Amino acid sequence: MKVIAVLPAYNAEKTLEKTIRDIPHGSVHEIVLVDDASRDGTAALSRRLGLVTIVHERNRGYGGNQKSCYAEALKRGADIVVMIHPDYQYDARLTPYMTGLIAAGVCDVVCGNRIRTRVEALAGGMPLYKYVSNRGLTLLENLISGQNLGEWHSGLRAYSRQVLETIPWELNSDDFVFDQQFLFQAACCGFRMGDIPVAARYFAEASSINFRRSVVYGLSTLTLLGQYILHKAGLRRCSLLTPKER
Repeated sequence: MKVIAVLPAYNAEKTLEKTIRDIPHGSVHEIVLVDDASRDGTAALSRRLGLVTIVHERNRGYGGNQKSCYAEALKRGADIVVMIHPDYQYDARLTPYMTGLIAAGVCDVVCGNRIRTRVEALAGGMPLYKYVSNRGLTLLENLISGQNLGEWHSGLRAYSRQVLETIPWELNSDDFVFDQQFLFQAACCGFRMGDIPVAARYFAEASSINFRRSVVYGLSTLTLLGQYILHKAGLRRCSLLTPKER
């Protein structure tokens, strides 16, 4: 099966090479980096490292970047796509384990879970308010969706081609709530979701949204929860949660 790693990048010049070095040799067939109009040398470094490099002329946002990543991966014939943040916030050494669960037919979606324990998450630098909100939202999301993920807010993920060809991710937000929309779409379509533990890494070069944007993100997630409930109850159809027509 063809495995492609996609890296949604923004100002990742300082951490990109470390991230690439951590991807186990032979675990992916290609690496695609989409540079979202960075102000540093991310794109130039990506080319020097031999990665497939796509550059946005203007910043499209985190979700908009992922849309370019997945479109390119599908175009290049990926059977499995793993998304790795090039800011070194997630451990890329887990790549073959995540993609292996999909290749073996155990899962369709695999996420990294940064909250194995509270002590470990906080020791990794996760701010207390983010830990508390993550736990609370994850509890609600699992309860409402019927899933049992350890964390719904991780940026380390792997998907099968069928998932990307079924859910309408092209309709998702260009902002950070894209990730939540994607998981609810996968749950709504009945895909098998699982996770594996990954260390939390918060440091100066790692991307992280501030408190104000975190509040917006949380409110957007709660709105999405309401849409999911109404859609599943048959009270209000949501195109975002409806599989693509083939």
